[in-house]
Amino acid sequence: MLELFEKVVMTTIGVAALSQKRAEELASEMKDKFKLSEDEGKRLFERIQTLTKENRDKVKEMAEDEVRKVVERLGLVSRQEYDRLAARVQELETKLNG
Repeated sequence: MLELFEKVVMTTIGVAALSQKRAEELASEMKDKFKLSEDEGKRLFERIQTLTKENRDKVKEMAEDEVRKVVERLGLVSRQEYDRLAARVQELETKLNG
């Protein structure tokens, strides 16, 4: 029975958008509405928390990957590469002027 509730909840609310507080509220509402035991309510909350974190991490990874692709397409350099080149220019200027 708990699995059915999890599926309904996850499908309905979009796990990636859940905040910690909203997850607690949702688990409490489900526990009351469907007369879940304390243990079932706790397991439901823990499952919602786990799925929320996993999806949040996936969304972050996807966003970072897309930004990298755009940077590459535009021919931009990373901050790390820029800093490396700036240090190299400074080194060459010091040698040239010194």
